[in-house]
Amino acid sequence: MSVYHESIQVQSERMPTFHDVTSQAKTALEKSGIQNGILVVYSQHTTCSVMIQEESHDENFWGIKSIMQDLLNVFEKIVPTCRTEGQYLHPGPAHIADATSRKELPSWSLNTDAHLRSIIMGRSESIPIINGKLELGEFGKIYFTDFDQVRARERTVHFQIVGEK
Repeated sequence: MSVYHESIQVQSERMPTFHDVTSQAKTALEKSGIQNGILVVYSQHTTCSVMIQEESHDENFWGIKSIMQDLLNVFEKIVPTCRTEGQYLHPGPAHIADATSRKELPSWSLNTDAHLRSIIMGRSESIPIINGKLELGEFGKIYFTDFDQVRARERTVHFQIVGEK
C-alpha cells in the first residue's frame, strides 16, 4: 500500500469561483505511480467545495460555465447571498470581535452563504483508480469551488492518493 500527497494553489475571485482541477489530479496520479486505489480531492477551506460534474461548454459573460451558473441560481433560492449584517445569525458580535482582533475587515465575515453552500456540497470527493486511470466517466471533471464572495484569496487543493503500485 502506497500513499502520495500533493497540493496546488488556485486563486479565487470576489465572486463564486470554479476551478477545473482534473488535469492536475491526473498529473498527481501519474507522479504517484499508483495503479489501483482511491484519489481524494479535498478542501481545508470552510467556504469551498469539491465536486464532480460534466464539462459545460457554454459560459456566461463572467466566464462561469452554464451548469455552475445553474447551481448558483438554485443556491440563490435556498441559501441567498449574504448582503448585509443581520441577514443570518452568523456572524454575531463575538465572531466580529474575533475577526477584527486578527486585523480582518468586519465585512469579510459576511460570507455565511458560502459556509452553508460548502456544507451542502461537501469539501471532498473520492474517485476510484482502476488500472492507473481515474474513474470519472466520459464527461466527468473535478471542480474546486470557492463560494466566498467577500474577498479574493489564494486557496489550496489537496490530492491524497492511496493504493497499490
